[in-house]
Amino acid sequence: MMYAAFRSIGAYVPAKILTNAELEVMVDTSDEWITKRTGIKERHIAAADERTSDMGVKAAELAIKRSGLAKEDIDMIICATISPDYFCMPSTATIIATKLGLGKVMAFDISAACTGFVYALSIAKAFIESGMKKNILIVGAEKLSAITDYTDRGTCILFGDGAGSAVISATEDKNEAIIDIHTGSDGSFADLLMTPNGGSGSAHDELDREAAGCYMRMKGNETFKVAVRTLTADVVEILEQNNIESSKITHFVPHQANYRIIKAVGDALELSDEQVVLTVEKYGNTSGASIPMAINDIYESGKLQQGDLMLLDAFGGGLTWGSALVPFTGKAIH
Repeated sequence: MMYAAFRSIGAYVPAKILTNAELEVMVDTSDEWITKRTGIKERHIAAADERTSDMGVKAAELAIKRSGLAKEDIDMIICATISPDYFCMPSTATIIATKLGLGKVMAFDISAACTGFVYALSIAKAFIESGMKKNILIVGAEKLSAITDYTDRGTCILFGDGAGSAVISATEDKNEAIIDIHTGSDGSFADLLMTPNGGSGSAHDELDREAAGCYMRMKGNETFKVAVRTLTADVVEILEQNNIESSKITHFVPHQANYRIIKAVGDALELSDEQVVLTVEKYGNTSGASIPMAINDIYESGKLQQGDLMLLDAFGGGLTWGSALVPFTGKAIH
């Protein structure tokens, strides 16, 4: 039987940093309030001429290099993004494929907001286990600054730009296999986190209102409550179904949305501070790029070693959610 293995990780963050102190000048907020409520101190912002695909390519090139594969070995690309280069088409994944020199490879985008990387991982796992593909590049890339309203203090403090990528490859070794992935959604909560206009549901004769409606909108308090409840239940379920104790998790890698959410879920699982991966302070919420960027951080710091068991956990607009039990099978950097 063929299994799917998590072979490598790579990430990219833009050079420009937007600090809480700079946001204090832009909107009615403060470093103290942002830090207390979210844990975020700064976020990276892409250059004006830097597209989501550009960031995705840089992360992908690093992931491919670390996998030990030639780029021609990649036979499928999935990009998770809510800030694509183009509205509707072409997909950002096809642009990434072309920029990598892989223009004829199967490539497509998925839209699952902050859960996008976990969704992409589940699709890659299915394609590999079916025998249809052998080496799949999954990319989470976001230029959220392009869809952020910097007059809305409820959202502009949260979001940043960046990209993360992983290579998922076929293996016959069950010990290397991705153990399990859970995903779900509930559209009845769609209005909690959304971009209201710009699609077929908006009137195209009211351009000013439609353009403003393409910015992200969030009901923060309601989203926080649903996120904590959903994420906790999901990770408890995936651990119980696979008979794995939380103490066996080397790295808990949650979506980096808000420190208070991460802390609440970590406490519910009785995870130690050493097990919980935190990057929200320096990157903010990068949606579909959040989890692979966090994995890359522990990889480059030397904390992620071959054989370590990761528990991924995400929650995003849709609403969507997902968790995954993933052994890291790549070569450690140290």
